[in-house]
Amino acid sequence: MSLPYSSRFRQAGLSLIELMVSMVIGLLLMLGVIQIFIASQAASRLSEGVARAQENGRFALDFLERDIRMAGHTGCVNDQAHMTLGLGEPHYNLGATTGSGSPLDFSVAVQGYEAPGTGPAATLAVGKGNVPTGLPSSIANLNPAPMPGSDILVLRFLAPEGVPVLGVAGSKLTVDATRWQRLTGGGVAAPTLFGVANCESVDFFGGTTSAGTITATGVDLSRYAPQPEPTMVYRAESLVYYIGNGASGPGLRRARANSAGAYAINEELVEGIENMQVLFGLDTTTNITTATPPVGNITTLNTASVVTTQANAAGANQWRRVGQVQVGLIARSPSSASASKPKDAAAKLGVLGMTYDQDGVTDGRYRTSYEVSIALRNRLFGN
Repeated sequence: MSLPYSSRFRQAGLSLIELMVSMVIGLLLMLGVIQIFIASQAASRLSEGVARAQENGRFALDFLERDIRMAGHTGCVNDQAHMTLGLGEPHYNLGATTGSGSPLDFSVAVQGYEAPGTGPAATLAVGKGNVPTGLPSSIANLNPAPMPGSDILVLRFLAPEGVPVLGVAGSKLTVDATRWQRLTGGGVAAPTLFGVANCESVDFFGGTTSAGTITATGVDLSRYAPQPEPTMVYRAESLVYYIGNGASGPGLRRARANSAGAYAINEELVEGIENMQVLFGLDTTTNITTATPPVGNITTLNTASVVTTQANAAGANQWRRVGQVQVGLIARSPSSASASKPKDAAAKLGVLGMTYDQDGVTDGRYRTSYEVSIALRNRLFGN
């Protein structure tokens, strides 16, 4: 039996109203899917930005901690003990004036320069501030230049590992060639700054290398005896850490000096480090001499400009009081992390007592701060 004509007609299709309703429902569902996708993508970008900022912060602190701990290393006996215990006066054969800020002034193992208005209790807006004042020309002329608002840290020391000296002939040292790579590691294929030490004396000098020998420039090293005496030669490191522009914006940079007193090797260590603040912990003894040695009690934390601004022997003596360095870093994601604009208290990061104000930031980058306190192992209890 066939259906009535009216029944067949009613089942032939959808009405216009039904079609419009179904389209609206479909569009709402599609809009929901798109919103979920956008939210998921934003969350992924933020998560990646947070991870990259944390990774960069850890790498930067690792570089800084390793080199800061070595400041003042002069072989068996550190720089402070040479002075306070009278164990062979160090000989600085590089022509630098003590306390001058020269890259070749190894009489000062740690030194800093403070960006104005960035100390504890100060507020610095992102991208604002000034470059530290009183910079020696070797630092002021760095390329890329130091960025405003960040402190600068200078470190000088002998490398952790030395090479045994097998022969001494005037200004020429013959060394153990099987350990030669200790002098050329870390990207320094042709070192020109050296230190020779025997647990009593130490000489810093410039020189040249050739086939397992080191020839000092204008320095007689014949007072050193070869092995089995504990005579070792080290690569001397004069480093400046600062914030400067790199391939993708600001980053932590390290410049290494040569025997000509120029920071010839300048490398970006970690990208995305936007700001660096430094505080120095000082020994209680205000004037370190053989008669008044350091006691090892770090009782004061000061910015570099409070430690001293003198570029002379008196200033050098104040830097000898430093037994601790506190470093604060601001790390940011390398690209936009879809981070919402910080507001109110969330817009203000704290770094070593300074407020880093993000209130005017609109770049969508994620920012965070890191701090670390580092003891100078060669200054512990003044020995």
